[in-house]
Formats: sequence, C-alpha cells, structure tokens
Amino acid sequence: MADSLHITLVQAPIVWENRNENLARFGALIRRMSGKTNVVALPEMFSTGFSMNVEALADTTDGTTVQTLHTWAKEHQTAVTGSFMAKEENRYYNRAFFITPQGDAFYYNKRHLFSMAGEDKYFTPGTQQTIVSYLGWNICLQVCYDLRFPVWSRNVNKAYDLLIYIANWPEIRIGAWNALLPARAVENLAYVCAVNRTGKDKGEYGGHSVVYSPKGEKIIDAGAEPEIILSATLHKEQLENIRTHFPTWKDADTFILQ
Repeated sequence: MADSLHITLVQAPIVWENRNENLARFGALIRRMSGKTNVVALPEMFSTGFSMNVEALADTTDGTTVQTLHTWAKEHQTAVTGSFMAKEENRYYNRAFFITPQGDAFYYNKRHLFSMAGEDKYFTPGTQQTIVSYLGWNICLQVCYDLRFPVWSRNVNKAYDLLIYIANWPEIRIGAWNALLPARAVENLAYVCAVNRTGKDKGEYGGHSVVYSPKGEKIIDAGAEPEIILSATLHKEQLENIRTHFPTWKDADTFILQ
C-alpha cells in the first residue's frame, strides 16, 4: 500500500466538437508529466466539449478515445481519468473513465444530468457509484453536476479515500464550485480533487481546479489560468490520523439510496 499518491490536474480549454485536436492537445500536456505522477485528471468531455451532438461524436469503449487513453497510460506510466461521450448499444452516457498503466479500465456514468442544458434529453443517467482501487487508494469518480447532490457522494464506512470531480463548470457559478468542494471533503473525511476546464464555446468556463484535504483545507488551486498543469501529493497516514482522532463517519446516518 502506498502512503502517498501523486495526482496531477490538467486545466485547459477544449476545442468544440473536435476529437482529433483535443486528443492531440491533451496528449501533449500529459506527455510533460511522463513518469512523474500516479494519476492525471482531465476535464469533463475532454475530447469533444460539453456537446449534445451524440450521434456524430459519441465513442464506444473500444473506439479512438479509449484506445488513446490506454496508450497514454502505458507510455507515460500514469493512470488517466476524465470523462467522454460514450455510446453503448442505443444509449449515450457522459462516462467517466479511470485507465491504469497496466491496462485496467473502470467507468462511471454521470448520475445527475444537467437538465438546464438539455443533457437529460440525450444521455442516460448512471445508476451506480464507482470506486476504483489503485495503488492502495480507494478512489470515487463523480462528474460535474453530481457535486450539487451530496447524498450521491456519501462516503459510507470510509469506502473511499479520494473523491474526484471531473467538470465543465461555468465561470458564472464558480462561487458554488468553491463552496461545495470543501464541504464534500469535510463531510466525507476524504481528499477531494476537482478538475475544471477553461475557455469558451457554448459557455465560458472558470478553471479553479483544486485539491482539498479531508479537513477542507485547500492544498492547490489552479485559479483562472487558461492552461496549467498542477500537482499535489496526498498522504494516507494523514488521512487515517484525521479519521481516527475525529471519527464523524461513525455517527453518520444509515440509509440505502434507491
């Protein structure tokens, strides 16, 4: 079990509905961290932007996007996480991925679809939480709008150590982003990592990719930098000390979400 986990956030613009250009851009950014980190986190729908053009842009899990992710993970010896527009049979998903250098692939389908942008008209919501075990750390994947619904991220009996949010969060609501992320860390006694995009297409995006400690203390903050790669080292011993000396998780309500 690794005491420390090195995680890197890639905050950058996304080219609207241009998979090839986005794969080239983010591939070049990931290359800078080759062999230097354990996990690289990319924004929501990093390969297309937050588009509803599902028939033209959705990719399968054996398509170009995921094949490229496997190549990056193996070549640069780092796990890669983010989300992409996925097609499975006749349904479409805003699907988070976690691809390891060993070739393992884990997926999470976004539960809370952003109805105010019509996401619910094109995509199918997920039904299950996904927790990935990697390098001795349990990592929970969530996507953007999920952040507003704390019941869905409830950390029951310390099931996860790190909560990752992958986002296209608009600048106009960055205040909510800054308020909700430390709350998720405190209430779940877990590290929280959140990566957001920048730039403009159908909206304007605010960046502020961050990592918070289980106490809700900010460890790193990318601010509004248009393009930046930022890293943090998380420590399991510090996490367990907090959970041992202030074990609020023992007093949490017991319920089943249906």
